[in-house]
Amino acid sequence: MTFTNFAFNTGADGIALVTWNAPGRSMNVIDATVTEELSAIVEQSTADEKVKGVIITSGKDTFCAGADLTLLETLSRAFAELAASQGEEAANARFFEESRKWSLLCRRIETCGKPWVAALNGTAVGGGFELALACHHRVAAENDKTRLALPEIKVGLFPGAGGTQRVARIMPPADALQFLLKGDQINVERAKAMKLIDAVVPAGDLIKAARDWIAAGGSAKAPWDVDGFKLPGGPVYSKAGMLVFTPANALYRRETYDNYPAARAIMQVVYEGLQLPMDQALRVESRYFAKILRSPEAAAMIRTLFVSLQEINKGARRPAAVPRKTLAKIGVLGAGFMGAGIAYVSALAGLDVVLIDRDPETAQKGKAHSQALMDEQVKRSRATPADREALLARIAATADYVALKDCDLVIEAVFEDRKVKEEVIGRAQNVVGEQAVFGSNTSTLPISSLAAAFKDRARFIGIHFFSPVERMNLVEIILGKETGEAALAAALDYVRVIRKTPIVVNDSRGFYTSRVVGTYLREGHLMLADGVPAAMIENVGRMAGMPVGPLALNDEVAVDLAWKILKATEADLGAKNLGTQAVDARQKALLQDMVEKRGRFGRKNGKGFYDYPQNGPKRLWPGLADLQPTKLDPDTIDITELKQRLLGIQALESARCIEEGVVTDVREADVGSILGFGFAPFTGGTISYIDGMGTKAFVALCSGFAKRYGDRFKPSKLLLDLAKKNDSFYRRFAPNQRKAVA
Repeated sequence: MTFTNFAFNTGADGIALVTWNAPGRSMNVIDATVTEELSAIVEQSTADEKVKGVIITSGKDTFCAGADLTLLETLSRAFAELAASQGEEAANARFFEESRKWSLLCRRIETCGKPWVAALNGTAVGGGFELALACHHRVAAENDKTRLALPEIKVGLFPGAGGTQRVARIMPPADALQFLLKGDQINVERAKAMKLIDAVVPAGDLIKAARDWIAAGGSAKAPWDVDGFKLPGGPVYSKAGMLVFTPANALYRRETYDNYPAARAIMQVVYEGLQLPMDQALRVESRYFAKILRSPEAAAMIRTLFVSLQEINKGARRPAAVPRKTLAKIGVLGAGFMGAGIAYVSALAGLDVVLIDRDPETAQKGKAHSQALMDEQVKRSRATPADREALLARIAATADYVALKDCDLVIEAVFEDRKVKEEVIGRAQNVVGEQAVFGSNTSTLPISSLAAAFKDRARFIGIHFFSPVERMNLVEIILGKETGEAALAAALDYVRVIRKTPIVVNDSRGFYTSRVVGTYLREGHLMLADGVPAAMIENVGRMAGMPVGPLALNDEVAVDLAWKILKATEADLGAKNLGTQAVDARQKALLQDMVEKRGRFGRKNGKGFYDYPQNGPKRLWPGLADLQPTKLDPDTIDITELKQRLLGIQALESARCIEEGVVTDVREADVGSILGFGFAPFTGGTISYIDGMGTKAFVALCSGFAKRYGDRFKPSKLLLDLAKKNDSFYRRFAPNQRKAVA
């Protein structure tokens, strides 16, 4: 029998080699055809008496990238069709059986009676790593780039092909839960220490090592299928077990606020499965997996954090007619925290960097930021001293603007002040070449107005990074009124080189991310002004799914910056008689009191909405109560309503951004909201939050809030029209037909 995705050959020693090499794909992925072919191989090798054992490896640089997530869309459609024709009970039964096919295949390998070895020549994640865990022996090639993981939790799922049960039988449950709930990638040495793989060998010896293990009489039984097997952490109902699961449940609640059904399912499946024989445990896992597959949270997270994210990273918004630009050297104006971070990620990607500031000493200080980051990488064995020296050699720190003359791209990252930015733009434009693209790293100042200071506005574009640059994955590309396609293509090519995710938006005050997150900060300010206890505001922010409360976030971005932005907004819009509408008097009074009267600028000067003692954790400033004209009784406050206000105001502003043409792609609105400012990931992003609730329900919610809290909650015309026609954003503004692979 011939196979499309696999080569199957049995050697003279009776050991079969299965090489997975999907045609037309850069990585092997699990789909229906792969499942059918591998099932046939298992049955063929099991029935053939000449086969003593089987090795499965990959013909690509990686082993397997996981499952084709379009399978979920197919399953969902099939469920809906079957439910309509035969009823929901029949649909549920079919969905359950279809969703557990890979799990049954993995268990068949594990119990077929012949030893299987996973020879991992590269990265194996998701269902691919679950396949390896089902093999009786796992050997990995020495490779610094190889990563092993069960990352399903990051897209609202959990390992549903035996991953939860095998991991929890390989290592103590506390370690297993951490591995499953974090979904982090680990290298082969760490995996070996965790007993997830059995051996690490030189790449050239990989298949030999696998053959030798089978030839030496490797067991065809997994440890948990051997009589007398004992769980590494002891029984669930034991002293050791109670010391794990009770505090683990508390930690789960503290970290997730029960917003993530997949995380809850992991806790349940491990707890219940460890009390059962393996086959029953796998069936329990499959039951939970089928349930989570159909959850709205999984659907939203998969769409945004996998499908849309992948499409954006592959260049969904790049002008197709513009040839790809090869970048070799970039310039960075401003060696402060942002500029230094931009220089670091650029040099890390292999680009030569000119880092300029007002004097050589300040420029060198910016370069020292890269030195410190690389020192930490060396300390953690994630880089070598040679890597550090090579990166630092690519950064030229100077005060001489002449050094910019042969740069392909120049990014100014100076202080958020129009006059300062215009000054450095003017100095740079006299030096840069006629083909160089100029980018401004501004978070609020309109790009079109900044472009007025540049000689060729078609080559001027906004490139908005987030802090800290080396850790934040999003870059917001802003198109000015006269920005050309060549500049857009160059900016997107640059973002791809530095391995970050771009979203493209049109010019507007605050653009998209700063504009939307500003509403989150404002709502926190107004809640405080209304008398809501500060601690409740912060806790509810996290309960709603945000990474931190609005007051803590304002401290991070700087309270005095929020005050400056508010004043600039009022001044710029005042001429249009919009200043009083754009600025809330209560927010203005609060920020003015904090900054001008009390000198509380945020974390940067150790005092903002929080106090930051030198020794000990931050704590809310007790003086906040003195800034509240009235104080509400916390027992009378509706927690659900507070959460809806904090999320709803951001979603509402995102809808306005789409209506105004600031954001032109719903995928970018969702991806940008999660990666840019941490909008509750379980919702799928700001626009998915609206669609998930339904536009009618969302409009009703906002209308009610508008009556109680003011016109900032008034639904826009687009929302009203969507609600009237029972339409959604993803239907009306559907991206191009797409296909995704994970």
